[in-house]
Amino acid sequence: MKYREIKFLSPEERRSKLVIEEGNLRKLRFAHAISPIENPMRIKYSRRLIAQLKTAENAPQEIRK
Repeated sequence: MKYREIKFLSPEERRSKLVIEEGNLRKLRFAHAISPIENPMRIKYSRRLIAQLKTAENAPQEIRK
């Protein structure tokens, strides 16, 4: 998901995606600690998406438009 797509989500949608993605990251890290996952770049993608969601949440209203 690109940042410009995230900007136009409603605050509720962003919060729900953030909760889902944080849970997903937790599962990926746990699975990777037990045995190496097939694609470790998924962890990087998940971290980046969480950062983008948090950035969009904290951005001033006029920038989101």
